[in-house]
Amino acid sequence: MKNTFKNIAKPGLLLLVTLFAISCISTRTLVMDIPQPATSELPQSIQSVTLVSQAVDGRFTNLEEDSLQKIFYKQRFNLDTVIYDFQVADTTVKALGELLFESGRYDYVVPEKRFLEAPRTSFLATEIPWEKVEALCDTFQTDAVISLDYLKTRVITDYDNETFFDPFEGGFSSASRAEMKISYEALFRAYDPAQRKILFREFITDTLYWDDADVSTRNLFNRFTTVKQALNETGIVIALELSDRIAVRWRPERRTYFIKGNSDFRKATQVADSGNWQSAVEKWKEVASNAGSKTLKSKAQLNIALGYEILGDIDSAIQWALKSYETMYRPLTYDYLETLKRRKKEQKNTE
Repeated sequence: MKNTFKNIAKPGLLLLVTLFAISCISTRTLVMDIPQPATSELPQSIQSVTLVSQAVDGRFTNLEEDSLQKIFYKQRFNLDTVIYDFQVADTTVKALGELLFESGRYDYVVPEKRFLEAPRTSFLATEIPWEKVEALCDTFQTDAVISLDYLKTRVITDYDNETFFDPFEGGFSSASRAEMKISYEALFRAYDPAQRKILFREFITDTLYWDDADVSTRNLFNRFTTVKQALNETGIVIALELSDRIAVRWRPERRTYFIKGNSDFRKATQVADSGNWQSAVEKWKEVASNAGSKTLKSKAQLNIALGYEILGDIDSAIQWALKSYETMYRPLTYDYLETLKRRKKEQKNTE
């Protein structure tokens, strides 16, 4: 009988402990996306852009992936050359549009005829005439033009065999090693037709690296990034760099708020869970005003603070977090106040 009793009692006890633990959970965590203003954000009057390029000229080609790779293989993957690749320019323009749109800051148009012919100085396209800028904005109903006006990619590859000591085999072995570097330079200009003013000239330059090794040369190059793929990735990186400079970036942060309280408190929480934080704030204010205990009042005040932060009112969030802190000290409230102060400082630095 004892054995039978134990087999029945243990699952029941486990269920009881689990339910008790769940019932004791008084907070919930959510993840917020915090906007980080760009260092070179365009004026608020610029909400949409037409994306074009003047970089592509007669030097640019669009070799297939295999054809381009053979050029490097014929040199035993030891080559240092400048490649003007049409697809890099196209990838850069298209990726930039998607990134600007995803930031929530800009709408964009990439015209079908996005590669503009332009007279050049020694190596750089001249600025787009204002008549053409105005025509582009009128045609596509945008506020400005962003043009990729210069693009250069230098590809350096290296292949070698290396000898190393293998402690497991107790002897020396050889391995094939491949390395690829792409140094890139790009110039973007932003044209505002309303002011007939160039809003920025952003020059972007850096180097990307790929390297790998394997005891089998065939296996190494079967998985090694091809030159064409690397060039496409370079175009995306260039677009990312410009987007980071001119578009809002989003930083995920965690926030904790209270979910347990009286029936009115729980109703307010349900409203917040539905996404209506403005109504939830008003309901929590009623709870705070009528609370019979400091514990409930401070919880409602902290939730109100979070609601205001989500609604974009940092000053009110700080005000209500301070009220919660003064009503009842909690480490959670103190930490949240520090977070809000940091966000307020970030706001001031961008004004």
